[in-house]
Amino acid sequence: MKLYRLLTEDDTSAFCHKVTAALNKGWELHGDPAYAHDAATGKMRCAQAVVKVVPGDYTPDTKLGEH
Repeated sequence: MKLYRLLTEDDTSAFCHKVTAALNKGWELHGDPAYAHDAATGKMRCAQAVVKVVPGDYTPDTKLGEH
């Protein structure tokens, strides 16, 4: 099955670490990153989609973060 996750974080090094950790677990970048202002917090936020192919069948109970 092909899994999809959207990683988000404030615009700090924590975002880069989150994406780097996913890449090192076999996830691959999917599309361009996004960068937007969060009016509620007054901070800039980053987002990056990642995908990964793993064995098995998808169900709504699939724990995406465990792959």
